Amino acid sequence: MPVFLVYFALLAVLFFFLIVRPQRRQLASRRALIASVEVGDDVITAGGIYGTVRAIDGDVLQIEVADGVVITLAREAIARRRGDEAEAAAPESGASESDTHDAANPED
Repeated sequence: MPVFLVYFALLAVLFFFLIVRPQRRQLASRRALIASVEVGDDVITAGGIYGTVRAIDGDVLQIEVADGVVITLAREAIARRRGDEAEAAAPESGASESDTHDAANPED
């Protein structure tokens, strides 16, 4: 019986560290992103629409998606900033774009 309790406690600890903590961190970073959106930020919505924040009124954003085309969105509809995705996708190795292009297409 005590062995069963040890295994159960170990399983609970593993569940916490592998499931709960990463989800809490992700939720905290999402809340921080939503709270930090400002006028002028280039954003991508959860639906994949690219635009620039033109006005903020509480939880409602006015997003310009083309010249003169402004849509109204809930603040929670923002998935990420455009600048943030470029930083995440940047190669860590220091290779330039042309280096990776040449390696991918040796015939060029």
